[in-house]
Amino acid sequence: MSNNIRRIGLLTSGGDSPGMNAAIRAVVRTAIYHDMEVYGILRGYQGMIEGDIFRMQTTDVSNIIQRGGTILKTARSKAFATPEGMARAYEQLQKHDIGGLALIGGDGTFRGAAEFFRRYSIPAVGMPGTIDKDLAGTDLTIGFDTAVNTAVEAIDKIRDTAEAHDRLFIVEVMGRDSGYIALNSGIACGAEDILIPEVITDAEDVLCRIDFDERRKKTVHILVVAEGDDMGGADKFYELITRRFPGLDVRTCILGHIQRGGSPTYADRVLASRLGYAAVMALRENKTQIMVGIRNGELAYTPFEEVGKRHMPISKDMLQMIHVLSS
Repeated sequence: MSNNIRRIGLLTSGGDSPGMNAAIRAVVRTAIYHDMEVYGILRGYQGMIEGDIFRMQTTDVSNIIQRGGTILKTARSKAFATPEGMARAYEQLQKHDIGGLALIGGDGTFRGAAEFFRRYSIPAVGMPGTIDKDLAGTDLTIGFDTAVNTAVEAIDKIRDTAEAHDRLFIVEVMGRDSGYIALNSGIACGAEDILIPEVITDAEDVLCRIDFDERRKKTVHILVVAEGDDMGGADKFYELITRRFPGLDVRTCILGHIQRGGSPTYADRVLASRLGYAAVMALRENKTQIMVGIRNGELAYTPFEEVGKRHMPISKDMLQMIHVLSS
């Protein structure tokens, strides 16, 4: 085990996700326990460029494990994608004598770290923080469980009013490139249709199922659609459905950013704590340019180059199950 890295820079980057604060807490306390110093970097790579860096103590992370968002704030930095921006970021790390980085974010965060390492050889370990669960190398990402539970709670409430008024509701959830939130929340809420980016949507098939439900007097129909569905999301389906069924009472509900906020579930708190601890230990063991994840319940380390977004094929059995259970 090496003790060469005495100071760690810690940042959150990209979209926020519930559980990031729990990961921050774990990194800070694990590092301090092992006689390392942690420097928080505000607003991700942009803060690194601007030198918005401060020493963190154990008390800085007291009473944050239950909070959503990120106390380090987050941002996307166009400047960091340039050689000049990376050079300024490196100067700031040198100024603070930071020898390694702990990063909480998605594949854009890790791509930036990989390029930064190629230029300046700064060791870095990442933790997957994204509600979309669209990273290779891990079965779970920080924030996904909370986001799905938020969507489930909202859809359950929407079904109550749908039942009261005999309405069809189109509920749009987050997932620009990934349908995991839509798939899991839709199954949990008994949605009649679930539309996701991984499967090409047959609009006519959806309309035929709505027509079938109407003819058999099924008065409630919940359609859950990921924002990245190839048909264009909730608004597009509203146009299609109201044009085909002008007498049908149709409403749309775009859940939006409420899925990013809120207190993280116990699952996200435990996951984030475990990954934060493992990230520090990986840096101490000279592991670098890797993301710490969970596969089959165990810690797994995946090189940044292999973490990029993926479209995991959805089981045909699961899709068939959706139609059977909603019939």
